[in-house]
Amino acid sequence: MTDKAKQIVLTAVMAALVLALSVLCLFSPLTEYSLSERRSLAGRPEFTADRVFSGQFASDFERFTQDQFPLREEFRALKSATSLYLFRQKTVNDLYLAEGHISKVVPWIEERMIEHATERFRFLQETYFPEKTPLLAVVPDKNFYLAEKNGFLTFDHAELMETLREALPAFSVTDLSELLTLEDYYTTDTHWRQERITHVADFLAGQFGRTLPQEYREVPMHVPFYGVYHGQLALPVKPDVISYLENPTISGLSVTSYDSGAPESVDLYNAQKGEGKDGYELFLGGSHAVLTIENPAAEGELVVFCDSFGQSMAPLLAQGYGKTTLVDIRYIQSAMVGAFVNFEHADVLFLYSTMMLNQASVLK
Repeated sequence: MTDKAKQIVLTAVMAALVLALSVLCLFSPLTEYSLSERRSLAGRPEFTADRVFSGQFASDFERFTQDQFPLREEFRALKSATSLYLFRQKTVNDLYLAEGHISKVVPWIEERMIEHATERFRFLQETYFPEKTPLLAVVPDKNFYLAEKNGFLTFDHAELMETLREALPAFSVTDLSELLTLEDYYTTDTHWRQERITHVADFLAGQFGRTLPQEYREVPMHVPFYGVYHGQLALPVKPDVISYLENPTISGLSVTSYDSGAPESVDLYNAQKGEGKDGYELFLGGSHAVLTIENPAAEGELVVFCDSFGQSMAPLLAQGYGKTTLVDIRYIQSAMVGAFVNFEHADVLFLYSTMMLNQASVLK
């Protein structure tokens, strides 16, 4: 076969492959949601003259073909495996594997984000409880235990803590890094494991002079937990097992959400969500703007401003108080908090991960 004939055959094969994939993309059933990426996928764009001439159709069609490409998950896995194992790259989309964990490289502190977070915290303290000294407890990202010793860049955690202390002189700022280890985090996710943080709950409660029960029963979910990093990396890494803790005090807790503006009872542990798209939503059914936990076996009040790490911590802390209120200012304006929360007789805790502080633009 001549070189020209080879080129013709190769071109024809490639053209046929592209055509076949295009036809599959256009006529295969659409996938509405990517479980691995935890996001909705683009649907087939509407074809109109206005959208064509404005360029919107071309833009939407490009997203559609990327999201609905045949064997998309298999190609994502192939790309990750090729990058890591064939080309020996250390990361894929800033994700890396080390010591059985998937983690994400966070090489520096975003100073503007830290400034925004501390401005929000100062506003809350000065507006609602100026006479109190709230506790800010900082949860390290698991990169703190992984990155440097495995050759990956990470920011200076001590520098971040010093920045927070300087920016928040009215707060008691506490670093939780010495209380935690890598094993306290899920291997495929960003969050800590509830069954591994009872000693952290004891420490936090002790800062307010409270004591918590010491006996728990661990209840594992019967479906594998694939954390957020698992889908982003797109490799067949062993999943986690997600568990929750029970005891007589926890069984007596009642939970109310105010997300709709009216009180609505929710589950402390939502097994259906624990088996769903994001297994970490097992705890309190996910994040809420304002949520209260009532405990008939205790007295006093605690208000916790927190990110998603607070979802699994809250059931433990709530054992020491008659009423525990969780506030997530990602979902409610700081200026509106006073309409839902009374701080007069409450202890006040801010519980935030360094990951959230470093992307604090979502705090309102």
